[in-house]
This record gives sequence, C-alpha cells and structure tokens, in this order.
Amino acid sequence: MIICTNKMEYPLRSPRQRIQKQAMVTNEKGRVSLLFKKALISRGSVDAVSQQMSSHPQYLESFLRAQHYILHMDGPLPLPCRHYIAIMAAAQHHCNYLVYLHSAQFLRLGGDPLWLQGLEAAPPRLRLLDHINKVLAHQPWLTACSHIKTLLKSGEQCWSLAELVQAVVILAHCHSLCSFVFGSNTDSDLAPLSKSPNSTPPTFCPFDAANGNPNVPQSEHITRRRSLDSTGDVVCLKERIQRSQEERDKLQTLQQSDVEEEEEMMCFADPSRFITDPNFYYQDFARRDDDHFQVFRAQDYSWEDHGFSLVNRLYSDIGHLLDDRFRSVTALSLQHSPDLKRAIWNYIHCVLGIRYDDYDYGEVNQLLERDLKLFVKAVACFPDPTKTPACPLSWAPLKPSERIHVNLLIMEARLQAELLYALRAITQYMIA
Repeated sequence: MIICTNKMEYPLRSPRQRIQKQAMVTNEKGRVSLLFKKALISRGSVDAVSQQMSSHPQYLESFLRAQHYILHMDGPLPLPCRHYIAIMAAAQHHCNYLVYLHSAQFLRLGGDPLWLQGLEAAPPRLRLLDHINKVLAHQPWLTACSHIKTLLKSGEQCWSLAELVQAVVILAHCHSLCSFVFGSNTDSDLAPLSKSPNSTPPTFCPFDAANGNPNVPQSEHITRRRSLDSTGDVVCLKERIQRSQEERDKLQTLQQSDVEEEEEMMCFADPSRFITDPNFYYQDFARRDDDHFQVFRAQDYSWEDHGFSLVNRLYSDIGHLLDDRFRSVTALSLQHSPDLKRAIWNYIHCVLGIRYDDYDYGEVNQLLERDLKLFVKAVACFPDPTKTPACPLSWAPLKPSERIHVNLLIMEARLQAELLYALRAITQYMIA
C-alpha cells in the first residue's frame, strides 16, 4: 500500500483558489446527488451506510461500484446465494443492520425463506463455508491451506475455485462492512425492531424500500381510508364507486397480509441462528513458535505483488475494483496528521498479525492517542454490539467527515488483511 507521508502546508488561498475550491465542493455535491439518484432508481432507497459515506463522494463511488459488482453482476454464484453468504458473514458480528438488509434482498431475489430459519436449514454446500467464515471474521491468521482443500475436495458438495474466491470476497467485504456499521453507530438506528402501537410488526422493511411496500403501515392506510369514507348526507355516485373500489382493495390487502407479514418477519431473522460456535471470537495476536501464529510479513505476500493478480485472474475484474477502493481511501485528505492514515492502517494490520519490515511501529504510539487506539482495535477486531459496548469516537480535533474517514480506513485495512490471508491460503493450495 502506498501512502504519501510528505508534510503538506496550507497557505491562505487567493480569490482564484477560493473560487476553484467552491467549484470543487459544488462538483462533489453533484456527484453525491448523482450517486443517490442511481441508488433510488436501482434499489428504491438510499441505505444508511451510503448516507454515512456521502461526505467522501469519490470513495463512495468506488465502494458502491465494487459492492454492486460483488452482489449483482457476473460471477459463478447465484444471486440469492451471494446474499445468504452475506447474511452468514454479518451474523458473525451480530450486525442486525446487514442481516436484515441481505435477508430482504435474499427473499426478493427468490431465495428459499426456510433458509432464514438458521444455518442448519441451508444446503450442506453453504454450511461448509461456516468454518472459514468464522476464522476470517475473528482470527484470520488461522486461515490455512487445509481449509481451502476441504472446500474444494468435498465430493458432491465441493466448491469450484472460482466460486470459492467469490465467496471469500463476499465474506471479507461483509465482515469489514460490519466494522464500519459498528464504528459509525449505524446499527443502533435500526428501526425494524420497533413495534407498532397494536404490538404487531411493521408491514414494511425500512432497509428494502424496493419491496413495493409504502412507508406507512397497513393499519394507517385503513384508518385513512375510513376517514375518507366518512361523507355527508349527500353522497354522489362518483364517491360511492370510489368507496366500493377501496373496499375491494382492502379485501385484497387483507388476503395478502398473512403472506406479506411472514415475508417481512423473515427480514428480522435473529443473527444468532447463523452462528454455530458463539465461543469463537477475536484473541490478541502474539508471536509464538506455533506455525499458526507466525507473523504474516507483507514483504512475503502483498496485495500489490500477489493478491491483486490472483483474485483478478480467478474472479474477473474484481481485483481492479478492490484496488480502486484501497487507493480511494488512502487518497482522502486527513489534515490532522499526514502520517495518521499510515499509522491507523498499519496498526490494524499489526493486531491482525501482518507486519511491515520497513515501518517504525513506534509511530503508532506517537500518533494514535490511547482512546483512538482502543476505538480502532475494537471496531477492527470485535465490532459486536452483544460483546463490545458502544465506543463512539470522541476525538475532539476530528471533524465529522474525518471521523467517517477513520472508519473507512478501518474497514478497508481489515478487508485487505482478510483477503491477504485467504488468498495466501489459496495460493498455497494451488502450488501444493
């Protein structure tokens, strides 16, 4: 990873520079507006994560492009399976937001609702991913060639290499996105858990506006219709016809309500249903003689020299899209310290067992205050609201957009770390 560490000065701007700056801001706002319009057209809504990232439109564009390709474009895995794998990944960190989001998309794409009853209800082939899923999520340094061999040599349930690479990319993408959701406190804003006044579940999924349901519960529709039906002593023929039509619509709605309610409740599947080993979680990485805990040296296997070419060869074009994400996040300006980005990135890789021989790790303690280090480690390693209390980033010198930037750095550094471990294991399998 290349990050500019040169000291930068910010002299007073001339009138021309101020005009150029204003034009740049206007252009960025226009880019965000365009991205949101595309999201509204394709999905019917702008999700909370995109709204959080909108302060960095250049990065948001690269993120949405990669995510759309992973979940919706060409690839060996069927679309419903991709979202089910995303559910499995998000459940490892009890990320309600992502579990609900992908559950709704899984159903919309024709996925079997029975699979959402839990991992044991899924096909054996998908259940085989459970082990590598939990390892990548919590202790990625344990990822081994044997895990890859098990998946590729499981008889009738075996995975192809291309399918496995796409699955690994989805897992790593969703694990790291859980970190962003947790770090930005998006999960606490989850609306589906609330009940309507009559203690019935809401009849719409707020993270799936494209499901065709309006943003008003059915009971409210009925109340409004009744108020419209209250006419005076003189009722014209047109009003009676309209009332008759509304009654027929109401009857049709009641007939469909049971089916719709069942589907909507599936959106709110308990993440714990997809976890088979709740006692497996992150543990501090430390140097040991055991081969499983040897330090991963970036000089021996790096994204630029090894990971990029392998993933791009086995999963066409995804390498370029992921690389664009890494470059976009490192290109963002964090004015608090030119070296802070590199310190955060390398610190995350360090706690995940990856070290750079050419980096002075003394800079981490110099540049990262204690509270910031605790926040970064918590968000990167155990972004689980059931195990880790909310830890908002209250670092005064940072502006809101810069706090989002820190969360983006955490997410992308973790994503790259998981990919490196998985791709190295695949490489070892291929040359064995």
